[in-house]
Amino acid sequence: METVVSGIRPTGNLHLGNYFGAMENFIKMQNENNCYFFIADYHSLTTHPTPGDLHGSVKQVLAEYLACGLDPEKATIYLQSDVPEVTELYLLLNMNAYVGELERTTSFKDKIRKQPENVNAGLLTYPVLMAADIIIHNAAKVPVGKDQEQHLEMARKFARRFNNMYKVEYFTEPQPYNFGEALIKIPGLDGTGKMGKSEGNGIFLIDDEKVLKKKVMRAVTDSGPTEMNSEMPEPIQNLFTLMDVVSEKSTIDSYKEKYANCEIRYGDLKKQLAQDINKVVAPIREEINAIKSNDDYLRKVAKMGAEKARESASKTVKEVREIIGFKPF
Repeated sequence: METVVSGIRPTGNLHLGNYFGAMENFIKMQNENNCYFFIADYHSLTTHPTPGDLHGSVKQVLAEYLACGLDPEKATIYLQSDVPEVTELYLLLNMNAYVGELERTTSFKDKIRKQPENVNAGLLTYPVLMAADIIIHNAAKVPVGKDQEQHLEMARKFARRFNNMYKVEYFTEPQPYNFGEALIKIPGLDGTGKMGKSEGNGIFLIDDEKVLKKKVMRAVTDSGPTEMNSEMPEPIQNLFTLMDVVSEKSTIDSYKEKYANCEIRYGDLKKQLAQDINKVVAPIREEINAIKSNDDYLRKVAKMGAEKARESASKTVKEVREIIGFKPF
C-alpha cells in the first residue's frame, strides 16, 4: 500500500467540476492507499495574508470534503497548521533551496505579475513548503494538476538534494499519481473552458436550488440551430456535457433529437438541466450543512487527523535532525 499526499486550499467552495473530477478519484484513492489529505491553511496566506475568516473557510472546506466522501477512518485528514513538524522541515529544506531556482518557478512569476504589491517571502518559498508537506510523510505518489507539476518536480529535487548532501537514501522521490483514466472535465457556464473557482462560471455544491437555477438559466447559448443535424457550437455542447453527468439517458436523447430537428428551446433545456443538477447536489448540500453545524464531530475529525499526521511527521523530523547532526547533549 503506497503513501499518497494531497493538499486542499481553504479558498472557495467545491464545484461540480471538483466533485465529478477529483473527488471521485480521491474516494477511490483512499480505499487503495495510505492517504494523507491536508487543508493547506499556511499556503493560503501567500495570497491572502490577512484573511477575513480563516477558521470559517477551513471549517467550510473540511465539511465539504467530508460530505463528499473523504473518510477519517480510512484516510488521515488534518490541518496543515496542526502539524508544527511541517514548518520545521520547511525551515530545514529552505537551507538547501536556492533563491535563483525559486525565482524561476512559473507560479512565482505568475503571482508577482498578478499581485505586485504582495511579493512576500512565503510566495517565493511556496514550493519548499509544498515539498515539506509531501516528503514529511515520505509520500510515493501525489495527485497533481497541470499547474502543480513543476512544484512536484521541485519536491523531487529537494528530496534528491537532501539525500545527496547527507549521503543517505532517506527521502522517497514522489511521483505523480496516475488515476488510470482521464479525469472528467466539467465545462463552465460561460461557454468556454472548464468550470473553476475564480472564473465565475461554476455551480457550487453549497448553492441552493434558487441560486443554482439562476446560474444555469444565465448559461451562454446561441440563437439555435437553423439546419437539420447541424454541429453543436461549444457553448451548447458544454450544456450537453453537463447533462451527461446528471441527467437520465432518455432525457439527453430527447433534447439531442430536438436539437437535430431544430426544435430545441434552450429555456426548457436549461430548466431541465437545473432540475437534474439539483437532484445530484441537494443531498450533498444537506450533508455539508449538517456536518458544518456539528462542531463536536469536526473537532473530533481534526484532532484524530492531527494525531495521526504528527505521528508520521515527528518520526521524519526526528530522523532528519539526526541525519543533519542535531543531537541532544
